[in-house]
Amino acid sequence: MSKTHTNQFLFGAAYYDEYILPHNLDRIEEDFAMMREAGMNVIRIAEFTWSTEEPEPGVFNFEHVDRALAAAEKFGIKVIIGTPTAAVPSWLVELDPHVLAVQDNSGQAKYGARQNMDIVNGTYRFYAERIIRKLVSHTAPHKQVIGFQVDNETKYYDSCSPDMQKLFVQSLRKRFHDSTDEMNKAFGLDYWSNRVDSWENFPDVSGSINQSLRGAFDEFRRGVVTEYLAWQASIVREYARDGQFVTQNFDYEWRGYSFGVQPAVNHFDAGKALDIAGVDIYHPTEEHLTGKEIAFGGDLSRNVKDGRNFIVLETQAQGQHGWLPYPGQLRLQAYSHVANGADGVMYWHWHSIHNSFETYWKGVLSHDFAKNPTYEEAGIFGREMESPEIGGRLLHSKKNNRVAIMVSNEALTALNWFRIETGFPDGQGMAYNDVVRRFYDALFELNVEADIIPVNSESERINRYDMVITPALYVAEQEVIDNLRTYVEQGGHLVSSARSFVTNNDTKVWQDAAPHSLTDVFGVSYNQFTRPDDVVTVSGNVAKTFTAEAIAEMLNPTADNLEVLGTYDHYAWDSHPAITRHVFGKGDAQYIAVIPSVEAAREILREAVAHAGITPVGAQLAGVVTVRQTITPEGKKATYLLNYSAEPVTFASPVSGEVLVAPEVIGQDGKLTGEEASLTRGTSVTEGESITVGRWNVAVILG
Repeated sequence: MSKTHTNQFLFGAAYYDEYILPHNLDRIEEDFAMMREAGMNVIRIAEFTWSTEEPEPGVFNFEHVDRALAAAEKFGIKVIIGTPTAAVPSWLVELDPHVLAVQDNSGQAKYGARQNMDIVNGTYRFYAERIIRKLVSHTAPHKQVIGFQVDNETKYYDSCSPDMQKLFVQSLRKRFHDSTDEMNKAFGLDYWSNRVDSWENFPDVSGSINQSLRGAFDEFRRGVVTEYLAWQASIVREYARDGQFVTQNFDYEWRGYSFGVQPAVNHFDAGKALDIAGVDIYHPTEEHLTGKEIAFGGDLSRNVKDGRNFIVLETQAQGQHGWLPYPGQLRLQAYSHVANGADGVMYWHWHSIHNSFETYWKGVLSHDFAKNPTYEEAGIFGREMESPEIGGRLLHSKKNNRVAIMVSNEALTALNWFRIETGFPDGQGMAYNDVVRRFYDALFELNVEADIIPVNSESERINRYDMVITPALYVAEQEVIDNLRTYVEQGGHLVSSARSFVTNNDTKVWQDAAPHSLTDVFGVSYNQFTRPDDVVTVSGNVAKTFTAEAIAEMLNPTADNLEVLGTYDHYAWDSHPAITRHVFGKGDAQYIAVIPSVEAAREILREAVAHAGITPVGAQLAGVVTVRQTITPEGKKATYLLNYSAEPVTFASPVSGEVLVAPEVIGQDGKLTGEEASLTRGTSVTEGESITVGRWNVAVILG
């Protein structure tokens, strides 16, 4: 039977012995000894090395895998095996060039890069299955192997190949009962002669201007990713021993670092095939470390398996240029992951590669393989988490958040086409993830923790929360809307932003007054909106006057008991409320008809959270220190006090309890300075007691 949790806190790195071999170095035992010294207990191996493992068709070589497994056994290090299917060998491309994806904007992909294959191609699937079976059957019996990572950062890679499109058409025929008329009506394809009257002559979807069809294609391709990962997981489970787990290394929308909801994968659907959710989270550091990307990634990853703990399979050690951590930052980052419910933190990667594309995506060790401050500081965290007194008490901790943010891949892709500010696919202004992060970041800054949940969450899941926020939930099926109506009726507090509840799942605008089917719930409706153009401001009693961004919807009250929290100041629109709240049933619904500024979003949500009766631990410390909390297996609350700033902060402790993790002082050499920390592990603090957490530092109080 598969394992749904880890036996210990996993701390380690990706390890590529095969990348060192060309340098004629045999230092694998030295590497593993260094890992153990740093408290590391796990490595990831084998992904991206298909051509090494199968240098010729049907010729297999697992020498580097066996070397790593032998060393792992000698040094007591666990191993996660990655299937190597995300980087195809040259011989496979020579055999069938169509294993490479035909992509939306660039045509046929070229050999050389990773993650450029067509995951529905029959040739690719045949040979991928063969290498998976060979590798997993070879490694699963080894006692150090604790789990398998299927593929890596899997997406549909913008594939619009003939195979992908044929399968899409098949899915449409099934959905629309083989009726092109039914499909044409659902997607509005009479517009601009886009009508399709023959399944056999279906036009190339990649050129379509119809977002209903494009959105359906994107949703289908995300479904292909879900199927593909489930297919790999099913093969792995044929060989896996009882107690071994299956995971995947999900990633997020990339803006030079992990930013928002991933457009090319539905994490919640794809995660159903996994035993433990895995993720990579990369983020700015040095002066730009805020903790927001770490928190966002964790709050989404944790909810891939409905609140279960997850593994950070990749995060930065030294990373790319500008990410070399200041003293204390590496340890602070690692504890930040633990505060989100991570049961493992692994770096990409152990040693820095000496050639090719990622030469300067540096690992724990630099190119000289010598100990350095990053290695030394990693060891401080590793040894703390290895100890039963610290890591043993924090392992498998849970969250009990009272706020949820509802997200949607369909809304994301729709608003990439119908941009919020212009209504066209011109790439201008705010995108969906900007709005999601605007609201998420505001909560983070208020020390209000939030789960990130899927749009199709069932009522039972929605009803766990005192407050649900829907940022720009542009696409919403009737069932979603009905669930939110029931949620408010039964006592929930709903907060929705502009561009919510506009279309059905086919990206077809609802025909009634907006917001669809919820005008009585919100007590408002609208049928006009405009771009604020930097001249429309909003004033009210929930935030100081602020300039509206991206969109301004012209709300009209439909209920006598409507509470107006903000109105437009502009002479052309000042008869319209901009922020409202309306009691409906036992609960209430707040509508924000604009995208508020950063400061305004914070103030609006500060009032909304208080109105919902939510009193987060550390609310009074917002802007001073970040406070996050978990519930440990022994039933105690672990309160993380995270100082993401270059200055020490002194404040009144929000809780009483035992200092489990002290704000140790780390020097420029990555080692403990010996300077006495402001709090000493094992001592007690009382609520209200003045405490100090140094710059880029952390304290954990257990009480």
